[in-house]
Amino acid sequence: MLYLGIDLHSKQLTVNLRGENGEVIMRRQVSTRGEEPRQFLEEVARRSGADGYVAILEVCGFHDWLTELLPQCGCRETILIQPKEHGRRKTDRSDASHLSEILWVNRQRLLAGQKVNGVRRVVPPTPPERHDRRLTQLRRDAGAALTRTINGVQHILRRLNFSQHCPTKGIQTKAARKWLQTVKLPDLDRFEMNALLARWRALEEHLAALEERIAERACNHPQAKLLRTVPGVGLFMSLAFAARIGKIERFATPRSLPNYFGLTPSCRNSGETGQRLGSITKEGSVLVRFLLGQLVIHVLRKDATLREWYRRIKKRRGAKIARVAVMRRLAVVFWHMLKHGQPYDLAAQARPKPTPRCKAKAADTAQAGAAPSGPSLGALPPNPRDLSPRAPFEGAGGKTTQRRKKTSGRSQPPALSRRAGRAGSGARVASQQRPILPPG
Repeated sequence: MLYLGIDLHSKQLTVNLRGENGEVIMRRQVSTRGEEPRQFLEEVARRSGADGYVAILEVCGFHDWLTELLPQCGCRETILIQPKEHGRRKTDRSDASHLSEILWVNRQRLLAGQKVNGVRRVVPPTPPERHDRRLTQLRRDAGAALTRTINGVQHILRRLNFSQHCPTKGIQTKAARKWLQTVKLPDLDRFEMNALLARWRALEEHLAALEERIAERACNHPQAKLLRTVPGVGLFMSLAFAARIGKIERFATPRSLPNYFGLTPSCRNSGETGQRLGSITKEGSVLVRFLLGQLVIHVLRKDATLREWYRRIKKRRGAKIARVAVMRRLAVVFWHMLKHGQPYDLAAQARPKPTPRCKAKAADTAQAGAAPSGPSLGALPPNPRDLSPRAPFEGAGGKTTQRRKKTSGRSQPPALSRRAGRAGSGARVASQQRPILPPG
């Protein structure tokens, strides 16, 4: 079996081929024009014989055509990995040699589908998943372009101080758009306004066509149907999540999915310094993190349990960190939903499991409550700060009293003044006296 390392570029392939013993057989560059890539791969297939060959390459934005061509030319398996940061000395030949060396050294683990330390392997999407990913990315780009177009129209109106003449509060109504077509503007501004309005209409038609395609794909996707039970998840969002998650079986634990989307904190521990955590890694899909950030707002409005958990974190760490924590929690919830085939439950979702410390504390409390009580030392009054204005408790005299409300600075009624005078200047209210404890 041969091991082929490919450093892919737009105009050429820099390849490095190793034999079974690890020695380099071939180093060369292959043009990507015409049939040259196919001819070179067929030559490698003839040299490899019946055992075939294995190829490895780094992920880039235009590797789809090569991953489809390799199996057609006798490639036994194509391995995609995430690119790593290179040193100050970097060439295409050294990159191809490094890739082929990684493949040969770790050939047994990579072919068995096992993890390799320092190599982040990428699972190639299936053709339906690739189609759904492109479709949802087009929808995201079209929405962003429409937002930029509307902002451009608003910029022209504000620059000329024409916003106050708009017949409605916003510019996206029918009356406002009709007014934009007839409002008198300087020549260059009118030229730009007409271009923006034409682009606005074209983008709306494009978005409508994309929404129809997304609705058709999402309604037939089983994982998208399940994800739509989450509050705030629609057709576009459910299809975007399902297309980028793929088979849930490839994520071993619930924390694997948020780690795949780059929602876990980075770590740089060394020596005696531990727990040196930083911001999230952001190593996954940018679109998924964007959609999860939008979804947090809708989920917190509907789910009281998750909202209370968010408020506790917000009180300790701030709103931004709390929002990212909810995004990670939602990714964990997605894993459980897809793994067990269960819809989102507002009443019982995402309750944190009791930690061993909480379990031990609960056991100690139960044991202390079941223990026989000793000699009574007298009932202590609760902290007055914890009581409501009308909460009763026993003072030193054993009488149940109520705390008086604070007056607004007015003088007391005569009856209260006379009673206070008869009690003497040294008298104290029972609620202000400390309890008398028995000796010992």
